Amino acid sequence: MDPLARAVEAALFAAEEPLDENALAAVLGDADPSVIDAALTDLQAHYNERGVRLVARGGRWHFETAPDLAHILRRTREQPRKLSRAATEVLAICAYHEPVSRAEIEAIRGVQTSPGTLDVLMEAGWLRIAGRRETPGRPVIYATTPAFLAHFGLASRSDLPGLAELRAAGLLDRLDDDKDGTVEEAGV
Repeated sequence: MDPLARAVEAALFAAEEPLDENALAAVLGDADPSVIDAALTDLQAHYNERGVRLVARGGRWHFETAPDLAHILRRTREQPRKLSRAATEVLAICAYHEPVSRAEIEAIRGVQTSPGTLDVLMEAGWLRIAGRRETPGRPVIYATTPAFLAHFGLASRSDLPGLAELRAAGLLDRLDDDKDGTVEEAGV
Protein backbone atom coordinates (compact mmCIF):
# COMPACT_ATOMS: atom_id res chain seq x y z
CA MET A 1 0.00 0.00 0.00
CA ASP A 2 1.16 3.52 -0.79
CA PRO A 3 2.83 5.22 2.25
CA LEU A 4 0.51 8.25 1.95
CA ALA A 5 -2.57 5.99 1.89
CA ARG A 6 -1.25 4.23 5.00
CA ALA A 7 -0.76 7.59 6.73
CA VAL A 8 -4.30 8.72 5.76
CA GLU A 9 -5.68 5.40 7.04
CA ALA A 10 -3.86 5.82 10.37
CA ALA A 11 -5.00 9.44 10.73
CA LEU A 12 -8.63 8.48 10.15
CA PHE A 13 -8.47 5.57 12.63
CA ALA A 14 -6.96 7.84 15.29
CA ALA A 15 -9.26 10.82 14.68
CA GLU A 16 -11.96 11.55 17.23
CA GLU A 17 -14.27 12.91 14.55
CA PRO A 18 -14.62 12.69 10.76
CA LEU A 19 -12.02 14.70 8.82
CA ASP A 20 -12.15 16.49 5.48
CA GLU A 21 -9.27 16.56 2.98
CA ASN A 22 -7.89 19.85 4.33
CA ALA A 23 -7.84 18.57 7.92
CA LEU A 24 -6.12 15.38 6.78
CA ALA A 25 -3.57 17.43 4.84
CA ALA A 26 -2.84 19.47 7.98
CA VAL A 27 -2.50 16.32 10.13
CA LEU A 28 -0.11 14.84 7.60
CA GLY A 29 2.18 17.85 7.42
CA ASP A 30 0.42 20.05 4.87
CA ALA A 31 0.20 17.40 2.15
CA ASP A 32 -1.46 18.34 -1.13
CA PRO A 33 -5.27 17.89 -0.74
CA SER A 34 -5.55 16.50 -4.31
CA VAL A 35 -3.08 13.73 -3.41
CA ILE A 36 -5.05 13.10 -0.21
CA ASP A 37 -8.22 12.80 -2.31
CA ALA A 38 -6.58 10.12 -4.49
CA ALA A 39 -5.44 8.22 -1.37
CA LEU A 40 -8.98 8.38 0.05
CA THR A 41 -10.41 6.97 -3.18
CA ASP A 42 -7.90 4.10 -3.09
CA LEU A 43 -8.67 3.39 0.57
CA GLN A 44 -12.40 3.49 -0.07
CA ALA A 45 -12.01 0.86 -2.80
CA HIS A 46 -9.74 -1.22 -0.51
CA TYR A 47 -12.30 -1.25 2.32
CA ASN A 48 -15.38 -1.68 0.11
CA GLU A 49 -15.84 -5.41 0.83
CA ARG A 50 -14.37 -5.48 4.35
CA GLY A 51 -15.91 -5.36 7.82
CA VAL A 52 -15.50 -1.60 7.97
CA ARG A 53 -16.02 0.90 5.19
CA LEU A 54 -14.51 4.29 4.49
CA VAL A 55 -17.34 6.73 3.83
CA ALA A 56 -17.74 10.47 3.28
CA ARG A 57 -20.61 12.25 4.98
CA GLY A 58 -20.89 15.96 4.36
CA GLY A 59 -17.41 16.04 2.82
CA ARG A 60 -15.84 14.53 5.93
CA TRP A 61 -14.36 11.02 5.95
CA HIS A 62 -14.59 8.31 8.60
CA PHE A 63 -14.72 4.55 9.02
CA GLU A 64 -18.00 2.86 9.88
CA THR A 65 -19.10 -0.74 10.32
CA ALA A 66 -20.29 -2.46 7.16
CA PRO A 67 -24.11 -2.33 7.20
CA ASP A 68 -24.47 -6.11 6.95
CA LEU A 69 -22.36 -6.58 10.13
CA ALA A 70 -23.75 -3.80 12.32
CA HIS A 71 -26.14 -6.14 14.12
CA ILE A 72 -23.22 -8.19 15.45
CA LEU A 73 -21.67 -5.22 17.23
CA ARG A 74 -24.86 -3.76 18.62
CA ARG A 75 -24.79 -4.57 22.35
CA THR A 76 -27.84 -2.64 23.42
CA ARG A 77 -30.88 -1.80 21.43
CA GLU A 78 -30.87 1.80 20.33
CA GLN A 79 -33.81 3.83 21.46
CA PRO A 80 -35.20 5.39 18.31
CA ARG A 81 -35.67 9.12 18.62
CA LYS A 82 -39.34 9.89 18.12
CA LEU A 83 -39.87 13.24 16.50
CA SER A 84 -43.19 15.01 16.58
CA ARG A 85 -44.90 15.68 13.26
CA ALA A 86 -44.00 19.37 13.65
CA ALA A 87 -40.32 18.55 14.22
CA THR A 88 -40.30 16.21 11.23
CA GLU A 89 -41.85 18.92 9.03
CA VAL A 90 -39.38 21.56 10.25
CA LEU A 91 -36.43 19.21 9.67
CA ALA A 92 -37.64 18.43 6.13
CA ILE A 93 -38.13 22.12 5.34
CA CYS A 94 -34.66 22.96 6.62
CA ALA A 95 -33.09 20.11 4.66
CA TYR A 96 -34.74 21.07 1.36
CA HIS A 97 -34.67 24.88 1.68
CA GLU A 98 -31.61 25.68 3.80
CA PRO A 99 -30.60 28.18 4.93
CA VAL A 100 -34.07 29.08 6.16
CA SER A 101 -35.44 31.40 8.85
CA ARG A 102 -38.18 30.57 11.34
CA ALA A 103 -40.57 32.92 9.49
CA GLU A 104 -39.84 31.08 6.23
CA ILE A 105 -40.46 27.73 7.95
CA GLU A 106 -43.78 29.03 9.26
CA ALA A 107 -44.76 30.36 5.82
CA ILE A 108 -44.10 26.95 4.23
CA ARG A 109 -45.86 25.00 7.01
CA GLY A 110 -48.75 27.47 7.29
CA VAL A 111 -48.64 27.40 11.10
CA GLN A 112 -46.49 28.85 13.85
CA THR A 113 -43.41 26.88 14.85
CA SER A 114 -42.61 26.53 18.53
CA PRO A 115 -39.07 27.57 19.50
CA GLY A 116 -38.92 24.23 21.35
CA THR A 117 -39.21 22.38 18.04
CA LEU A 118 -36.07 24.05 16.72
CA ASP A 119 -34.35 23.48 20.08
CA VAL A 120 -35.06 19.72 19.92
CA LEU A 121 -33.55 19.52 16.43
CA MET A 122 -30.49 21.52 17.48
CA GLU A 123 -30.02 19.38 20.61
CA ALA A 124 -30.15 16.27 18.40
CA GLY A 125 -27.33 17.87 16.42
CA TRP A 126 -29.31 17.87 13.16
CA LEU A 127 -29.78 21.65 12.83
CA ARG A 128 -27.43 24.53 13.50
CA ILE A 129 -27.67 28.29 13.43
CA ALA A 130 -26.12 29.25 10.09
CA GLY A 131 -26.04 33.01 10.66
CA ARG A 132 -28.47 35.84 10.13
CA ARG A 133 -30.37 36.88 7.02
CA GLU A 134 -29.37 40.30 5.66
CA THR A 135 -32.93 41.64 5.83
CA PRO A 136 -34.71 43.96 8.26
CA GLY A 137 -34.71 42.41 11.71
CA ARG A 138 -31.78 40.16 10.73
CA PRO A 139 -33.57 36.88 11.51
CA VAL A 140 -31.57 33.80 12.49
CA ILE A 141 -31.27 31.23 9.71
CA TYR A 142 -30.96 27.48 10.20
CA ALA A 143 -29.18 24.75 8.23
CA THR A 144 -28.59 21.02 8.59
CA THR A 145 -25.36 19.59 10.03
CA PRO A 146 -22.97 16.78 9.10
CA ALA A 147 -24.60 14.80 11.95
CA PHE A 148 -27.93 15.05 10.08
CA LEU A 149 -26.28 13.64 6.95
CA ALA A 150 -24.61 10.84 8.93
CA HIS A 151 -27.77 9.89 10.82
CA PHE A 152 -29.81 9.57 7.63
CA GLY A 153 -26.99 7.94 5.65
CA LEU A 154 -26.58 10.78 3.17
CA ALA A 155 -23.30 11.82 1.58
CA SER A 156 -24.73 15.28 0.86
CA ARG A 157 -28.06 17.09 0.69
CA SER A 158 -28.22 16.26 -3.03
CA ASP A 159 -28.92 12.65 -1.95
CA LEU A 160 -32.28 13.68 -0.47
CA PRO A 161 -35.20 12.08 -2.31
CA GLY A 162 -36.74 14.12 -5.11
CA LEU A 163 -40.40 14.83 -5.75
CA ALA A 164 -40.93 11.70 -7.84
CA GLU A 165 -39.43 9.49 -5.12
CA LEU A 166 -41.52 11.15 -2.39
CA ARG A 167 -44.68 10.83 -4.48
CA ALA A 168 -43.95 7.15 -5.23
CA ALA A 169 -43.48 6.47 -1.52
CA GLY A 170 -46.85 8.13 -0.81
CA LEU A 171 -45.32 10.84 1.36
CA LEU A 172 -46.82 13.83 -0.41
CA ASP A 173 -50.39 14.64 0.62
CA ARG A 174 -50.80 17.70 -1.54
CA LEU A 175 -48.33 19.12 -4.00
CA ASP A 176 -48.24 22.66 -5.31
CA ASP A 177 -45.23 23.11 -7.58
CA ASP A 178 -44.14 26.63 -8.20
CA LYS A 179 -42.11 27.65 -11.19
CA ASP A 180 -38.74 26.53 -9.82
CA GLY A 181 -40.04 23.09 -8.78
CA THR A 182 -39.93 23.48 -5.01
CA VAL A 183 -42.63 22.01 -2.82
CA GLU A 184 -44.91 24.63 -1.31
CA GLU A 185 -46.92 22.28 0.91
CA ALA A 186 -46.10 18.70 1.68
CA GLY A 187 -47.19 16.31 4.38
CA VAL A 188 -43.75 14.86 5.17
